[in-house]
Amino acid sequence: MNVTEAVLSRRSIRTYSEEPVRLEVLRRVLDTARMAPSGCNFQPWEATVLTGAPLAALQARMLASAPQDPIEYSYSEPQKSEVYLPRLRSLGAAMYGAMGIARADKAARAAFAEANVRSFGAPVLLLVHIDRLHAAPQWADVGMWLQTIMLLLREEGLDSCPQEWMSDYGRLIKDHIGVSDETHILFCGLAIGHGDREAPVNTFARERVPLDEQVRFDGF
Repeated sequence: MNVTEAVLSRRSIRTYSEEPVRLEVLRRVLDTARMAPSGCNFQPWEATVLTGAPLAALQARMLASAPQDPIEYSYSEPQKSEVYLPRLRSLGAAMYGAMGIARADKAARAAFAEANVRSFGAPVLLLVHIDRLHAAPQWADVGMWLQTIMLLLREEGLDSCPQEWMSDYGRLIKDHIGVSDETHILFCGLAIGHGDREAPVNTFARERVPLDEQVRFDGF
């Protein structure tokens, strides 16, 4: 597939088959993604990739634990804005609506939250950790690296779902994978696998802001 096809077909997939992901495919994707841009060529990204028993053990620990306090970092500040909050609400309504889960259905919402902890059944979880000395420019570099990975996964016929909320369990995760909490931040997880593209949670329409509301062209 070409780059445009990869971009348009990439979406956060929240249901996966049990088909395993071959190590050679992951190594090929991550090796190619090393060419992602970064300011001053710092290449600030680091990651640990789990599958099988180590992944199941981590998920069991998270399910048995409460989120950490204080949190690793805040990823929800835009909720305070009248510009961004409607986008969050629109996504939630579309996603839960596709699954037929009502706002008042606490049991179904709790089950979906547990599925989130289990990365929706994805057989592979990539955990991104970065040195604490990195600031906003390097965080942006990590985002470009992750987008590169997600598009390369599409080329391989694979799907993914970025999971920033995993930073809520940052210290637990770092302890599990042997990364120092003193020196590193747990940035996010990335679920990887063969997505069930027919599942309602993976087919609802995704809203995007019109181009002219976000980009201004001058001098053309």
